Amino acid sequence: MARQFDVPTFYESPIIGTVQDARQDEDPRKKDLSPSVLDFGPVRFKIARHFGFCYGVENAIEIAYQAIEEHPEKAANERIFLLSEMIHNPHVNDDLRGRGIRFLRTTSGEQLIPFDELRPDDVVLLPAFGAAVEVEEELEARGIDIESYDTTCPFVEKVWRKSNQIGSEDYTIIIHGKRYHEETRATISRARQDGPVVVVRDLEDAKKLAKVVRGEKGADFFYEQFADRHSEGFDPETDLRRLGVVNQTTMLATQTQAIADLLKDALRARYGEADLQEHFADTSDTLCYATNENQDATFALLNSGADAALVVGGYNSSNTGHLVEICKERMPTYFIRDADCVHSPAYIEHFDLHRQEEIETEGWMPEGRPVDLILTAGASCPDALLDDVLRKVVAWFPDARDVEDVLAPFRVES
Repeated sequence: MARQFDVPTFYESPIIGTVQDARQDEDPRKKDLSPSVLDFGPVRFKIARHFGFCYGVENAIEIAYQAIEEHPEKAANERIFLLSEMIHNPHVNDDLRGRGIRFLRTTSGEQLIPFDELRPDDVVLLPAFGAAVEVEEELEARGIDIESYDTTCPFVEKVWRKSNQIGSEDYTIIIHGKRYHEETRATISRARQDGPVVVVRDLEDAKKLAKVVRGEKGADFFYEQFADRHSEGFDPETDLRRLGVVNQTTMLATQTQAIADLLKDALRARYGEADLQEHFADTSDTLCYATNENQDATFALLNSGADAALVVGGYNSSNTGHLVEICKERMPTYFIRDADCVHSPAYIEHFDLHRQEEIETEGWMPEGRPVDLILTAGASCPDALLDDVLRKVVAWFPDARDVEDVLAPFRVES
């Protein structure tokens, strides 16, 4: 039986929660990835089979609120700190700030509160993404207990263990990730202790690296293309002979696999099929199950068809951004923070991933009736935010069916 976390009730959702409970009851192994349809008449919402808070996020939230409950005086005096955003959702982080938690750093690593201001009896929480080794050592040197409230996701730690294993077996560690994402920075800090490291962002990066692996390009090309993305002392002449691929857990699983296959083919071309096992480590078991499930459910959602998609989450959430990218390939897609972004059928504010800024779009709502809207979210988004979006959109249609009528087929009888 899956572990149940103690997550504050205000993150829960009467509408989405009812649908998820019904689907879980009838299909506990999630073999059926088809979406749930909430038919309000003039507007129909298609809900992904899997989305929202994952194991690592629920674990982190439980620990954070537990710290506040166990140290009310410290919370009142603002002596509880998070190394940085616990998860990439502004609503969760703002609520924690409101309860007395202060953030030591930004997600990009900029210092907000100097570590020198910390006292040994302060409570410091490590985020779900983990922390770099050097940061942990700096906190410990100040007498800070970093173990009691460590919210690092177990699946991030699994990647660290695999990096340690393949590094100790003389493989170079290839990290599929965003170089300056918190999780990737934490993984790099550990991996480089075990072996040479290179970070690749996407398939295009991997193709460039493959040219060096095959011997088509030399060291100068490598250093130019991967200037800030390799460990100190990296020698492409010797350090690209044996490779293993791990990933930032929020990256597209299909892309991680494609990168691994590409580099494996490059090693095959260079060293032959017979010696391939000596040159390539199998690391497929490091992919995060929740990221995988969210992405697989999104593909099934898109295959069912819709007029447009609303994806809810923090704009700096990597896994949410990837869901947006998947949806955008098939239909108009709007990456929104919450219901406040959805102003009317004629006007929406949403985040543009390529421009990295919030933009406005007029006439976003398709005119045909009924209109089919996909509604999903990233792993750090509370279900309650989807309820808010759904209710706001439904309110635009005076002839829409009542919520209770729509939910009736999903009610799980006790």
